[in-house]
Amino acid sequence: MDSSAPYALNSEDDKRWKLNRRSGKLNKLSETFARQKNIIFVIFCVLFVFFWFGSSKISFSSASPKVVLILAVNEGGGVLKWKGEQEWAIERISIQNKRAYAKKHGYGLTLKDMRTARRYSHEYREGWQKVEILKQTMREFPDAEWFWWLDMETLIMEPEMSLDKHIFSRLDEISYRMLDEFNPLNLPLDIPYVDYSKPVDLLITQDCGGFNLGSFLIKNSEWSKLLLDMWWDPVCYEQKHMVWEHREQDALEALYAFQPWIREKTAFLPLRTINAFPPGACSEFENDPRFFYKETDHDFVVNMAGCSFGRDCWAEIQRYGSLLEASNRRWFRGLF
Repeated sequence: MDSSAPYALNSEDDKRWKLNRRSGKLNKLSETFARQKNIIFVIFCVLFVFFWFGSSKISFSSASPKVVLILAVNEGGGVLKWKGEQEWAIERISIQNKRAYAKKHGYGLTLKDMRTARRYSHEYREGWQKVEILKQTMREFPDAEWFWWLDMETLIMEPEMSLDKHIFSRLDEISYRMLDEFNPLNLPLDIPYVDYSKPVDLLITQDCGGFNLGSFLIKNSEWSKLLLDMWWDPVCYEQKHMVWEHREQDALEALYAFQPWIREKTAFLPLRTINAFPPGACSEFENDPRFFYKETDHDFVVNMAGCSFGRDCWAEIQRYGSLLEASNRRWFRGLF
């Protein structure tokens, strides 16, 4: 019996030694953390910002996605006024919405800063930022086939629907090339030397006031690059800024009206295909079903265009965010 005592004692000593060793490691780790806490805090903040807000260029599919979403954001806060809590929340929801959609379908996503700032030699050139950003993005993603521009106040309401299924596979059925059915600006219905058999490189919509560039698609082609060069011409932003209230939008309307080579590769989608409005937008046409989002028809995108002018952007994005959650509950949980 006595012969077993030393083994029991050694076992107790061994346990005590292991416990002291662990305690020593924990103390050493605590001391290291205390010495490096500032560095650890900075690393944590960087990782938090990266994973929460995303980087300025995000591609989920591969180095060469077929479609790249371009989302206009205001990353650095306000210039004309400070961004409030609601503005930050709207931006975060919109970014997460596009990020989840791009990841699901293997598209690329790039976030582009649209802060109101005098970055150009001519103050009115700010209104043409979309054109400059499109040119930049085409250089960043030279192998992409299509670019989809989206304003911040948009939500993709049918995240399960790919662009191939929703648009590209039935483009001839849902698009129109001439303005004889819907022409809110009374542009010339036809001009000489237009070949409408040419393939489409620009897909836009029209609302009650004319062309709408809150959500549109442009193909990565030599034609598109030439169009952007023409669109970015100083004649547009220097000579016509007092006439063209909507700046780059009015410039495109003028180019379409008088340039046959632009008209022949431009097609129009019904507004509700990629750009449905909420009540309050186009208020003079409040009973026109062509313009407004309809939940039962599962409209693809809602664009809260003009919500900062007399409407409540936060209330609108909450409303459509709730609809998105209700109809896509499993998908919506992945946003947060």
